[in-house]
Amino acid sequence: MNSRQPDRSDTRPPIPVVVLAGFLGSGKTTLLNHLLTHRGGTRIGVVVNDFGAIEIDAMSVAGQVGDSMVSLGGGCLCCAVDGSELDAYLEKLSDPVHRIDVIVIEASGLAEPQEMIRMLAASENPAIRYGGLVEVVDAAEFDATRARHPETDRHLACADLVVLNKTDRVDGAERARIEAELAALCPGIPLVAADHGRIDPELLFDRRPWTETRGQLSFEDLIAEARDGSGAGSGPADHTGHAHTQYESTEFVSDQALSPRRLIDFLDRRPAGLYRIKGFVYFGVPGHEERYEVHAVGRFLRFAPGPWGRGEPRLTRLVLIGSGTDGAALLRELDACREPAPQNAGPEAMWGILRYVARPAGTDPEADAPAEDPPVADPEDTPASAEA
Repeated sequence: MNSRQPDRSDTRPPIPVVVLAGFLGSGKTTLLNHLLTHRGGTRIGVVVNDFGAIEIDAMSVAGQVGDSMVSLGGGCLCCAVDGSELDAYLEKLSDPVHRIDVIVIEASGLAEPQEMIRMLAASENPAIRYGGLVEVVDAAEFDATRARHPETDRHLACADLVVLNKTDRVDGAERARIEAELAALCPGIPLVAADHGRIDPELLFDRRPWTETRGQLSFEDLIAEARDGSGAGSGPADHTGHAHTQYESTEFVSDQALSPRRLIDFLDRRPAGLYRIKGFVYFGVPGHEERYEVHAVGRFLRFAPGPWGRGEPRLTRLVLIGSGTDGAALLRELDACREPAPQNAGPEAMWGILRYVARPAGTDPEADAPAEDPPVADPEDTPASAEA
C-alpha cells in the first residue's frame, strides 16, 4: 500500500529485514534481547506484535513513547503492530532520518512466516529488502510443540536459519535426536544450537564498532546497570564466553574476476555449517562489470549490483562465517572460482546470479535471457532463497 519513491539524496543500500519466528515460549524475545544488548554500534529497528518481555523499562528511560513507537538515542526503535500495519511501520523505520542499519521483526508465536515473507518480497518500499527467516525451536518442548502445532514442519521448511534454543535443558542424546529430526524435516537448512537465545549477531547482520552514545547512556549501558545494579561499566559488555566464540570467520580476497557459474555452484552446495556470507564480487562479464554485493543468511541468498567507488579497485572480498567449517577447504573452492578471461563470457554466464538479484517493480526478471530458455529457479528455493 506504500510506494514511497526513493530519496535520491540518500545513497544508503536497502535495509535488511530479518524475520524472527517460532512458537510461543521458544525464546524469540530472549534472542531478540540478546541481539539488542550485543549490537555494538549497529542501529536496530525492531517490529514486534507485543512488547512482551523486551526491556521496556530501559527503553522508556532512554527514549520517548508515542504513536506506538519507542525511539532510543542508543539506536533501537520498537513498534507494536499488527500485520495490517506492518508495511506502514517498515516505511517509518526505513526513513533515512533514523539511520537504521537492520530491522528485526519478531513475529507473533502464532504468525504464519510464509505470509510475512510474501509481504516483504512484494513490498514496493525501495529502502528495505528481505534479509531471511530465522525460526526458533524450543529443544525442551520440541515433540510437544509439533504435536500441538502440526504446522511446525511447514514453518521449518520456510526457514533460512533454524536456531535450536534451550539446548541447556536437554541432554546430549536428546539434542542429537532433535538435530537429526530437524535435518530430516528441513534438509540443507543451517542449524545453530543455542541456550538463552545467545547466537552471534554477526550471523544475521553486520555490527558496527561500538562508540560512546552522544548525550545519554546507550541501550547496553542501561541493561548493564539494570542487571548489576552498580551503574558501572558504561562501555560495551565483555563478550568472553558468548556465542560468537563458537564460530569461525574466513576471509577471501581476489584481484582476479570470479566465474559466476562456478561461484553459484559453490553457493548452491555450501555446507550447512556455513551460516553467513557477506561481501562484494567482481565478475567482469561484459555488460555486468559492476560490483555485486552478496548477502547470505542460512540458505537465503541475494546479490545486489552497484557502482564501484571512485578509485576503488576491482576486487572480490568475501567474509564467510560458520561453525565446524573447514576454512582452508572453503578458500580452495573459492580459488577454483577465479576466472582469468571474464571478457570472453557470454550473457548466459550471469543467469544463475541474476536469479538472486531483486528486480524493480514492473521489470522483466528474464530480460537478460532468451525467451525460449530462461533461467528457472528451483521451486525448493522459493520463497525463502529465490523470491526475487
